[in-house]
Amino acid sequence: MGTPGGFAFEERGDGSILITHHGSKATVLRGARAEEFLEDVRADPQGVMARWTGNYKRGNERAARQHPRNQR
Repeated sequence: MGTPGGFAFEERGDGSILITHHGSKATVLRGARAEEFLEDVRADPQGVMARWTGNYKRGNERAARQHPRNQR
């Protein structure tokens, strides 16, 4: 699987954080979750934002495992 990309975040004046994916709103974090996110995001920003938005697994992992190309 490729590395996550296209994520950006913006700190809002009210203390919330808006996370976007390719310009579309993915999620808004507030309060303690926003603070925790800011601590996590320093290490691997794209990967952290993908995990926090739930945009890193698509539910097709089982189907991909059964694909003929993946049979050995």
